[in-house]
Amino acid sequence: MTKPELLSPAGNWDCVRAAVANGADAVYFGLDQFNARMRADNFTRADLPVLMPFLHAHGVRGYVTMNVLIFTAEMEEAAAYIRALEDARVDGVIVQDMGLAAYVAEQRRAGNIRHLELHLSTQMTLSSPEAVRLVDEMFDPQQIVLARELSLREIEACAKATAKPIEVFCHGALCVAYSGQCLTSESLGQRSANRGECAQACRMPYRLEVDGRMRDLGERRYIFSPQDLCALDRIPQMLDAGVHSFKVEGRLKSPEYVAAATRAYRRALDAALEQRGMPRKQRAADLYALQMAFSRGFSTGWLDGTDHPLLTHGRFGKKRGALAGRIVCWGTGWVELEGPPALPVAPGDGFVIDAGEDRNEEQGGRIWKAEGARLYFHGKGSRIDWQRIRRGNLLWKTADPALDKALHATWCNFAKNAAGAGSTALDIRFCGRAGAPLTATCRGVTVASAMPLQPAERRPLTPEGVTAQFSRLGGTDFTLGRCSFDLPAGLMLPVSELNRMRRELVERVPRQEPAAPLPPAPWAADFPPMREADAAETARQLSVLCRNAAQARVAAECGVRRIYLDFKDLKQLPDTVQELRAAFPDTEFWIATLRIMKPHEGGFFKYITAAQPHGVLVRNLGAALFFRGKGIPVAGDFSLNTANPASVQLWREFGMQFSTVSYDLNAQQLADLLSCGCGPCLELTLHQHMPMFHTEHCVFCTFLSRGHSFKDCGQPCDHHRVRVMDRTHAMHYLHSDEGCRNTLFNGQAQSAARYLHGMRRCGLSRFRIELLEESPDKAREIITAYRDLLRGRISAEQLMQQLNLLDRIGVTEAR
Repeated sequence: MTKPELLSPAGNWDCVRAAVANGADAVYFGLDQFNARMRADNFTRADLPVLMPFLHAHGVRGYVTMNVLIFTAEMEEAAAYIRALEDARVDGVIVQDMGLAAYVAEQRRAGNIRHLELHLSTQMTLSSPEAVRLVDEMFDPQQIVLARELSLREIEACAKATAKPIEVFCHGALCVAYSGQCLTSESLGQRSANRGECAQACRMPYRLEVDGRMRDLGERRYIFSPQDLCALDRIPQMLDAGVHSFKVEGRLKSPEYVAAATRAYRRALDAALEQRGMPRKQRAADLYALQMAFSRGFSTGWLDGTDHPLLTHGRFGKKRGALAGRIVCWGTGWVELEGPPALPVAPGDGFVIDAGEDRNEEQGGRIWKAEGARLYFHGKGSRIDWQRIRRGNLLWKTADPALDKALHATWCNFAKNAAGAGSTALDIRFCGRAGAPLTATCRGVTVASAMPLQPAERRPLTPEGVTAQFSRLGGTDFTLGRCSFDLPAGLMLPVSELNRMRRELVERVPRQEPAAPLPPAPWAADFPPMREADAAETARQLSVLCRNAAQARVAAECGVRRIYLDFKDLKQLPDTVQELRAAFPDTEFWIATLRIMKPHEGGFFKYITAAQPHGVLVRNLGAALFFRGKGIPVAGDFSLNTANPASVQLWREFGMQFSTVSYDLNAQQLADLLSCGCGPCLELTLHQHMPMFHTEHCVFCTFLSRGHSFKDCGQPCDHHRVRVMDRTHAMHYLHSDEGCRNTLFNGQAQSAARYLHGMRRCGLSRFRIELLEESPDKAREIITAYRDLLRGRISAEQLMQQLNLLDRIGVTEAR
């Protein structure tokens, strides 16, 4: 394996230059489609012929992010994107969608893609050794990006599961939800995080209702907003754990941020590789620069293991910078701290006063003078109401113009057109035999020497000598790429003839390499033929997901033939399944796995196998591998993000009886998917409380206990019913699972009833109801209403009115 890699983000050209100038080994960036940071400036395919030569001229690799789900109507365009990346000599593509990953892997195996590497995104939710082994087997990727929620010990376990390079985030913003599993932006704001449109709902204030009463949390309102990750002091341990690529988050951040982060981690990584410590003064300067570039406060994230209060203190959700101190007295135009600020202070620096207020009410401004512990603010520019300040308020430094200027200087003279930027690499193949001309072939153009090759008397041609002459491309639009040779040793040709051949080739070769014809896209798989199921059979295909045994009994009594059991306490499953099977012998009882599997959690599966269910609803990649070959039928749930025919076919060939439609699809996108004939391989969730956040962070532990993890929190999740109030005063349900992970469910149930008959005409015959906290009576009412709808006894409008439901399919109506 090559030496470890420092991977920096780039949202625009200045960020690219800042990364390269400060020591990045590689940069990752998005184009104007198919990337998870659509709010970044981003690049276009037209930029690649300039951008990639610039990076390669400086010895830096470039990776393009296609880390979103791909819908059916987009698959051909996505394939064209892949071809464009290969033609532009992009080094790697970072992929979330399972179907797209399968396509890239197949094209690599077929030899249609030779340069472009396949990197698997953290959006795939790769959180266990089993998941790593599965994707390694499926796709043969060249790099694997792990979930951010892993400790050093867990990273090491995943790294040992593959020989492929492991990529891990070392710095930047932490999503509170598992990447690829967050549906909050869609559910609340009609914007898909799995499509690059995250609304950052986790950074908003919320309130808690505990057992029916609002809980006063004081200043702690940002209960889903983690501090930022800073692993500057964990680089040696990450190397020991098997990390190859150290990734800095931040494609939406400024070039100053990219410069500061790249420079700091370049120093830290080099020191770790040389097994020397960082000088204390240098480390402090780097940490300060990181804080000023962007910081919501720093923690080591999950690297050191679980510490929920450290991860998310809840006091603020936006940039804070560096802490200057605590205010002890003040007057109009000035504040005084407990002691001199423990950081550099200069006129023009910006500060914010932290009084525990909502971010729209916070006060701050720039100073014009500092005398010891006293700071003097500009009067008009600051707009501070001095009557609102209180003793003990914290003062944070948020802007340092001098530092920004110094960071800017690191790349401002790093010319965009330097060292080969704007040029295109030429790959040339040389062939020849004694008595025949030497030929040079590039992009379909062949030039030949005017004289034959002759046996050499003194200075024979060598690959190095030919390469040296053909690399003299200054003043042209080209640089020399890869050279290959079919040329016996001991032959000669005058240097002047080599130079003539080079000039002729430059004149004749096309400025852009002709794109190879696209191979047939495997999107239209050989699915079973479509047919419209009759009403009685479709009614039998109605399944119900239940959260407790009482709901399961009601569902069985209503005639439901497949019931999914999604219980928090997995230990009760064997006895419950045995009792239910004895009472309802004509009903299938399946068990849903947890949505996340981490290293050393295989024991959870033992409870499932011990229960002897009729089948398993698989929610994570590790579970898919575990239950393969166990003799238990399996189906894929929504969390596997099945969004196009290629991913449907992938799971069908894997052995899934069917897959649940991804919640990211709207009605039109679902219709597009069904038009490919894959209806018999799918199940649609008709009714549910949308699962929004799914997070390793435990709100119960952080805000309802004094503990730090499940070891000392006292399990408040077992003793309290908690709801979360958002800014619109809507209430949502907070649940925890056996793995102590939290899910926030939308408080308003939604239904796709209006689309039912259209979906049936397209060949879909499996439909699901998901219950949450419904009583047995309410569960019976819901199930009966949908069975009546399926049999044509009531209309969708009547059902929606009766149950007071939100009219929506998946997470969006249209996009």
